[in-house]
Amino acid sequence: MGAFLSSNYSRAGTSEPLEVSQNETCKRQKLSTCLCDENPRLIPCLPDEVSYQILARVPRINYLNARLVSRSWKASIMSSELFNIRKELGTTEEWLYILTKKERDKPLWYALDPLSRRWLRLPPMPNVTSEDESRKGLNGLRMWNVVGSSIKIADVIRGWLVRKDALDSPLCGCAIGAVNGCLYVLGGFSRASALRCVWQYNPVLNSWSEVCPMLTARAYCKTGILNNKLYVVGGVTRGPGGLTPLQSAEVFDSHTGIWSQMPSMPFSKAQVLPTAFLADLLKPIATGLTSYRGRLFVPQSLYCWPFFVDVGGEVYDPEVNSWVEMPVGMGEGWPARQAGMKLSVTVDGELYALDPSSSLESARVKVYDYQDDAWKFVVGEVPIPNFTDSESPYLLAGLLGKLHVITKDANNNILVLQTDVRNHCTSLSPASSDNSSCMHSESAESATGLDTDIWRVIATRTARCFELVSCQTLSI
Repeated sequence: MGAFLSSNYSRAGTSEPLEVSQNETCKRQKLSTCLCDENPRLIPCLPDEVSYQILARVPRINYLNARLVSRSWKASIMSSELFNIRKELGTTEEWLYILTKKERDKPLWYALDPLSRRWLRLPPMPNVTSEDESRKGLNGLRMWNVVGSSIKIADVIRGWLVRKDALDSPLCGCAIGAVNGCLYVLGGFSRASALRCVWQYNPVLNSWSEVCPMLTARAYCKTGILNNKLYVVGGVTRGPGGLTPLQSAEVFDSHTGIWSQMPSMPFSKAQVLPTAFLADLLKPIATGLTSYRGRLFVPQSLYCWPFFVDVGGEVYDPEVNSWVEMPVGMGEGWPARQAGMKLSVTVDGELYALDPSSSLESARVKVYDYQDDAWKFVVGEVPIPNFTDSESPYLLAGLLGKLHVITKDANNNILVLQTDVRNHCTSLSPASSDNSSCMHSESAESATGLDTDIWRVIATRTARCFELVSCQTLSI
């Protein structure tokens, strides 16, 4: 009996607890797999490969909040793997990045998601130079002279810069570029010292870092993107004898992080001035740069502040690694904005520019006809408030395959205006003509006075006293 009870007890005691132990083991394995590992899965009970596919379909605007879920989520959202999957899935998004500045303040960057119409402020850029270097540069300005000329270029540049206390502003005259999914801020003046430094903003990491500097210190240079490389031309720099306009150019390969020298701009038209006095007085300068039809087009001017004389421009062909003269019609009709600068943008393979009209508060859009070598109007007037003291009363951007104009209203709000020129123009007319078959009458609509059939405001932001400097688009 004792043996029988002992045997039954043993069987009873081993059968039930055995089943319970298997269930507990399965539960513990699941918990261990999903929650208790040192590197837990992004989404419990799902392979990380599937989780990445899910995250890659989430709009980028939500990533800032998603980073707060856990350390593993933050690491994944800041990884290149996630954004490579977005490219494969075709879920990349194109955002607009706008640089603004205020006197004596650091530049401020804002990012706009055009789909959600939400703005984000980028982290501030790091300091560039120390105060001691700044004082040294400021003292040096008083000594600058044009090489071979008795005319002080310091007076020329001072008229350009000091009128807005720009010598006290960090990175005055810097250039902006965007290539391979990153923003680049290049050169400029820091307290009158020309800089070689290059800063990169990585939107995946949401941070700034310093990368390989340019070969030459430059301010007010021009940038363009061609074949996924960043080109920099012209500007001014401080040489052994003073402040000198530059004809040199260089190119940055973002994959290797290396700058390479390229042929200098000939400025051939500047070499045929009628007198030595004019050649000494008027200095050649690149006033714009755009990538168009696989080449770089650089409009140029001769200047002696505040006067600018257009002299056409030159074209760089990377296949033959040389410069040729710009087509006459393109050079003569390229509209200039304030301070002689020429602003343009390529949208869907077409080159657009804004041409100021007879009114101080409007402009008209022109497109370049490559076959006819002529600029032609495409849409009606867009209101541009009269900011005669502003360096950039407007900016141009190609975003989501449409033309965008960034400007400010009378209340200092940033306006992002959008139009699809293809939907508003069936035929082109010469820009010199007063009557255009493609012009649209402007109707005052609400407080903006926009023709809602042509332009629409897709986003606004209070800018206070900040000025527009530059803009770029990134697709990541």
